[in-house]
Amino acid sequence: MSGQETHADQARRMTALIFPESVNPHGTLFAGAGLALMSKAAFLAASRRARRQVVMAASEKIDFRTPVLPGQVLELTATVTRVGRSSMRVVVTGDVETLSTGARHVAMTGQFDMVAVDADGRPIPIDIQQTETPA
Repeated sequence: MSGQETHADQARRMTALIFPESVNPHGTLFAGAGLALMSKAAFLAASRRARRQVVMAASEKIDFRTPVLPGQVLELTATVTRVGRSSMRVVVTGDVETLSTGARHVAMTGQFDMVAVDADGRPIPIDIQQTETPA
């Protein structure tokens, strides 16, 4: 990331119930489906922070810590942790909950670099002083 960096403290949450069509042959959440959910959460957090169109430039440190089963609830928390000139780092954590017991634990984590872009897809500056309007 380039430019001045600041730290943001607002987290965005997204919840998904895991259905059987999202699982792999082992009966657990297909990693591609989990990654898609994490990238959506990162996109929403970055879009709300920048108030501009954003694209994903990179994903890294994606960890699937425990299996997620059909019928469990996955709550994704996305936090913009750094804001540069046109880019943002978003950290996403996925907590899984078993509805019948209420038991919760971290199932996945990841970091995403998102970039604000203009209509031609070129990076554009983010107003680092901007404050979000509550959702």
